[in-house]
Amino acid sequence: MNDTGQQAPRRGTIQRMDNIAIVVDDLAAAKAFFIELGLELEGEATVEGAAVDRLVRLEGVRSDIAMMRTPDGHGRLELTRYHTPPSREGNPHAPTNTLGAHRIMFAVDDIDDVLDRLRPHGAELVGEVVRYENSYRLCYLRGPAGIVVALAEPTG
Repeated sequence: MNDTGQQAPRRGTIQRMDNIAIVVDDLAAAKAFFIELGLELEGEATVEGAAVDRLVRLEGVRSDIAMMRTPDGHGRLELTRYHTPPSREGNPHAPTNTLGAHRIMFAVDDIDDVLDRLRPHGAELVGEVVRYENSYRLCYLRGPAGIVVALAEPTG
């Protein structure tokens, strides 16, 4: 127990979720999409070398990354474009129930406005904008590289 009477965290437990990384084929388009959504560009870098190769278990890695940050400063999204080795093709239209599929959800003030701003950046609704009980309007959309993004607008 610590001074506040709570059990002290175990050694080796996570402290926070640092970021989510997504591989994209067009880094400029992905950055523009997420900037339009409201994320801020925190920084960019090119990564390569033996340590990177060992980390990701690939040979000859050279990739550009862009770190995006949510306006509240708590969430980060790493967009990665591999130059070498080339990225393998995925299915950018895989159904949302595909094993290993992912989506990122963002809370927004106005879904309709966000959709209007993202459509010129290639955003397409997966289904429909729906009302969930009396608490949210929700939708799933696909962005660059087939990234599934969910939007949640509180209604209550």
